Formats: sequence, C-alpha cells, structure tokens
Amino acid sequence: MGILRTVTLTAAALAGYRALVRGDLTLDLGVGRRTRPLVCLPVDIEASREVVFDVIAQPYLGRMTRAQRDKIDVVERGSDMVLAAHRTPVSGGLVATTLETVRFERPERIRFRLVRGPVPFVVEQFVLTETGTGTRLEYAGEMGTDLWGLGDWWGDRVAPPWEAAVQAAFASVKTEAERLSGLPPRG
Repeated sequence: MGILRTVTLTAAALAGYRALVRGDLTLDLGVGRRTRPLVCLPVDIEASREVVFDVIAQPYLGRMTRAQRDKIDVVERGSDMVLAAHRTPVSGGLVATTLETVRFERPERIRFRLVRGPVPFVVEQFVLTETGTGTRLEYAGEMGTDLWGLGDWWGDRVAPPWEAAVQAAFASVKTEAERLSGLPPRG
C-alpha cells in the first residue's frame, strides 16, 4: 500500500506541475504575495516608431504569419485591446500557455496583463521612444507569486524563460521593422 500511495502522490504532483507550467492551472491564493521585476534589455531599432508599433501590433490587430499562429491565438478583439493566448516552449518539451489582455496605445506603448498562466500576476509594457536614428524599444514588467518562499522559488523558475521569450520577441521585432524600413539588420 505504501508504494502505491507514493506512486499515486508522485503522479499527482507531476500532473500538477505540468498543469502549472502549461498555464492550465493558476494558483491565485493572494496569500504571501511577493512581486519581482521582469527585466529585458532595451533594443535600438533603425525604423520609425510607427513601423515598430505596427510590427508588434500586427499579429493581434491584423493578419498573422504562419509562425505567429503557432505562438499567438487572438481569442477576442476590440479596437485597442485584445485577449490573446501566447504559447511559449519551456523546458522538458512543455509549452506554457498564458492568456493575456493586450492594450495598444499608439504609437508609444503596448500593455500586457496576465489573465491566466503559470503565476497569478504579471503586468508588462513595451515602450517605444523616438531616437535620432529610429526607435528604442524598452520593456518593464512585474511578476507576482504567492506563498512566500515557495512562490519565490516558483518565480525563479518562471521568470528566466519569460524574460528570454520577451528578448527573443524584441530581436524578431527589430529584424522585421528594419526589413520593412529597407535598412540592413544590425546586431
């Protein structure tokens, strides 16, 4: 009976972990909530702020490419806001799915707010600032987890792939915006 119980508890824990990682289960207890900043390096893009904004907004408000359809599913669309599911590959072959509102404040800001995902709270924004040579794309984000130290531990697992996904998105936006502007991509 002891082995069967151990196997059952292990299987349940593994299933719970996978559901949490995939975003199928969100634990929003509001107890012991701690927040942490999410960090992504700014990117300078040799394209106008309007072009950069359009590149970011295009999969939400316009037509998606095939590659974008594998990552984003717009659930509901309004004139300046969408509800979208974002799929991000994470460790162990799992795919994390978040459901987020995305609000567009043309041409300087795009805001994201987590509705459902592997943590109970995330707010983010992309800020587009004109520079002498184009646009600076900056990121500000905050993630919240519950249950004090356990939440801190979980946030340490969730934050790095989250930040890496944003950094990869910034690189893609830079490449596409500079391509549309007719400029050669720079590192």
